Amino acid sequence: MKVSDKVTVKTDGGPRRSGVVLAVEPFSEGTMYLVSLEDYPLGIWFFNETDHADGIFVEKAE
Repeated sequence: MKVSDKVTVKTDGGPRRSGVVLAVEPFSEGTMYLVSLEDYPLGIWFFNETDHADGIFVEKAE
């Protein structure tokens, strides 16, 4: 995923939320995505872990 991609994010116990990627930062354990959500228009960071399905919080919207 890259900046400006439309995505959905997994949050605690609720439905997936729609947003837009504002920034992408790679790390050795995975990738951080700064995502603009309706409640957080300036963005909130989400982390996707490498090789761990339960650690994937940001997915590209279809």
